[in-house]
Amino acid sequence: MRGKASHRGNTVKRPAIRILDLSGSPDEMGDAHGRAFADEIRHYTNERVDLVTAGSWSGGQMSRADVLDLAESMIPAHEKHAPELASEMHAMAAAAGISSAEAIVVGGFTDFVDTVRATIGGDHPDEVIEDDCTAFIVPSERCENGQGMYGQTWDMHDSATEHVVLFRCRPDDAPASLVFTTTGCLGQIGMSELGVCVGINNLVATDGTPGVTWPQVVRAALGTTTAQRAKDVVLGADLAGGHNFCVFDGEGYGYSIEAMPTARPYSILGDEALVHTNHTLAPETTERQGHRDDSLQDSSVLRLAAARAFLDRRDLTPEDLMELTRDPDAVCQTAREPYHIESSGAAVMRPSTLDFWACWGLPSHNDFVSIGFA
Repeated sequence: MRGKASHRGNTVKRPAIRILDLSGSPDEMGDAHGRAFADEIRHYTNERVDLVTAGSWSGGQMSRADVLDLAESMIPAHEKHAPELASEMHAMAAAAGISSAEAIVVGGFTDFVDTVRATIGGDHPDEVIEDDCTAFIVPSERCENGQGMYGQTWDMHDSATEHVVLFRCRPDDAPASLVFTTTGCLGQIGMSELGVCVGINNLVATDGTPGVTWPQVVRAALGTTTAQRAKDVVLGADLAGGHNFCVFDGEGYGYSIEAMPTARPYSILGDEALVHTNHTLAPETTERQGHRDDSLQDSSVLRLAAARAFLDRRDLTPEDLMELTRDPDAVCQTAREPYHIESSGAAVMRPSTLDFWACWGLPSHNDFVSIGFA
């Protein structure tokens, strides 16, 4: 089930996104996930742990034992936040042959390194800052047939692209959901059968702490019944690092939350699209934002402006949002030295009709496919 492609300049055309059906108890879902991708999860985990031990992400070298000790200290926060999702993570790790501490690193890497830097007082080197994702919530009045939509690219270091997968989740005690993610990770972007959509952008936080990493927060928010309740999940979580969370539902309610461990300002969807990239917009989160290289800041500002301009019209369709994710001049990122950031995939959702489209790899070179809950 593993895709084959080079890590550098992944401009090849990929097949349709991989789909794994997960159902049952948390233990059953985690076990199925870990068994399906065991080799891939172990490989991806070793890559991520090695990045931390080398000091590339922390500003100082750490032993593998120290890295995993820090990750181990975060397990209680995950178990307190959502015991059923922590159980799913534990079962995935056991089935894949990694520890639960390693599962926190591979699944919530960008939050984990916020915690590392805050713990050891290291800097975030410019050459490895991940400038991740362009997201947009489009209000119903700007969409065809009055059906609001959510869309985003998922941008990451290009070595992550081969690990993209889509889960069709049907838990015993929570709504079914479609979840765009990577192997070893509980979830990154998704929509539930109740029409609740959740997505993210990475932010660089200076106030990281041994708390809950963002993928568990995404999955917990997908288990709610409305965008407001999904927002409350984000506001109430003991977060480990910085992310912007976007939540939207089939009734047309939407929020964009700049969520740092010690600050959570949010914007409410009005009659214009809510767009977010990788720099903070609120004063209280800007105070907690780590240093950003000028070229990455310029990229984030350009993507924000390009998406806002594109969405400033009426009768937008799902195809229009797909076109926006393909924009080669701003939104769709291709890997380049020294950052190797690329758009590893994208998703478009229309919660009022429960339509979900996903793309694996660069949207400019690959096709979106429609994915149903069945």
